[in-house]
Amino acid sequence: MHSLLTHQLARVTDNSGDVDVAALLDMVSQAYTEADLDRRRTDHAAQVMCQEMEQLNTDLYRLAHRDALTDLANRGLFHEVMARQLARAQDEGDSIAVFCIDFDRFKNINDTFGHHAGDLVLKQAAERMRKAARDCDTLARVGGDEFLLLQIAISQPQGAAQLANRLIKELAEPFDIDGHQTYIGGSVGIAVSPADGTNVDELIRNADLALYQAKEAGRGTFRFFEPAMDLRMQERRIVERDLRKALPAGEFELYYQPTVNLASNRISGFEALIRWNHPERGLVAPNIFIPLAEEIGFIVPMGDWIIRQACATAAQWPDDLSVAVNVSAIQFRNPGLAQVIVSALAASGLRPTRLEIEITESALLQDKDTTLAILHQLRALGVRIAMDDFGTGFSSLTYLQCFPFDKIKIDRSFIKDITENAGSLNIVRSIAALAHGIGMTATAEGVETEDQLRSIISEGCTEMQGFLYSRPLPILEIERLFLSKLRVQGIAAHTVAA
Repeated sequence: MHSLLTHQLARVTDNSGDVDVAALLDMVSQAYTEADLDRRRTDHAAQVMCQEMEQLNTDLYRLAHRDALTDLANRGLFHEVMARQLARAQDEGDSIAVFCIDFDRFKNINDTFGHHAGDLVLKQAAERMRKAARDCDTLARVGGDEFLLLQIAISQPQGAAQLANRLIKELAEPFDIDGHQTYIGGSVGIAVSPADGTNVDELIRNADLALYQAKEAGRGTFRFFEPAMDLRMQERRIVERDLRKALPAGEFELYYQPTVNLASNRISGFEALIRWNHPERGLVAPNIFIPLAEEIGFIVPMGDWIIRQACATAAQWPDDLSVAVNVSAIQFRNPGLAQVIVSALAASGLRPTRLEIEITESALLQDKDTTLAILHQLRALGVRIAMDDFGTGFSSLTYLQCFPFDKIKIDRSFIKDITENAGSLNIVRSIAALAHGIGMTATAEGVETEDQLRSIISEGCTEMQGFLYSRPLPILEIERLFLSKLRVQGIAAHTVAA
């Protein structure tokens, strides 16, 4: 500013060297005004920069501690809050409860409506759960559809049970997706300090074990942690370890159950069903190891083995017998499935028309386009396709429009009550008529009595399968009881024709 004043001073000095005082005062005032404006501009810029830094710090904190979609706490913040509240509870002699919450059918939302719809449901669900809890409780999203909730200062487990019921009730209500209503439901596992754990990791782990048991109990419910759950989880880990060893150890075996044509009363084929011969446990039930295999992804190599083994075995049967193999939704997500089937047919020499692939509606629900593309590939080869457990899903009829199935297998739940329940009888009648009208085979599953057999025949079913005719049996028994007789009949028929 000094150089500026020197320059301006020369402008207000006349030829005699006298200074124009008024002009000088005006000049000084102007200089100070400009200097003040410069200072103000500098202060404003500094203020803006400070505000931007504060906002950046706020944003960074939110990114580090909050879930971007729901604005709930994330795992890191939940652990911090829980550690503080656990220390407080230990000092004051009260309890906290940790809830593990998981949606029951959320994946179907993503697969059916897309991830945008899934995000809408997550936001709605988060808001409902937030309202069900108290302001002092902490709700966090820690995974896709996985949530943790911390309930503080509880004196009795009943308070945790009441909150769990509120959460389940809220999640059971329909969700609106762009004008469409859909349902997910939820399951809850609860661990309470100090009985179920004295540190953050232990309590969350035990709440997760309780959640697993809630899902095992049928979903849409809650369970408190019990020490026996830990033992069951350890047992599950042992079974998982043994399951992974079973394939290379040759412990799997295929059993076969006959399918009978009701018009000719002759066997038309066999369904291949896997069994596990454990070296110590003996025969392990399929309902124990198959869900576990699906959960850990082992169903893919196990399913590949089933396809190859079934084709190789069926290739030794009379030419008019088919073999059916169940293929899970997880196998259809494996891009190599079609090639596995093609390779199994080529290696065994089995005609494609003698192989039948059975799928359930869940395979189409989870990735409809990919599954249909694979089905069309297989159908082009000549492989027959059957929809299993027909009538139990919400969209069974819709899928019949998407793909020309060769066979509908009517779920055993309808056959079980067919002689006592008019509703079941009408459903079987309708499915059989539908199959007949569009040129499909209608197979009744789970036929166990003569009365059931008479009912399915009168209602127009094409085939039957069930304990009334035969249980699933190992191949040596199938050979002894059925195949040897069929071969003799085939030779006799060929001799007569000749």
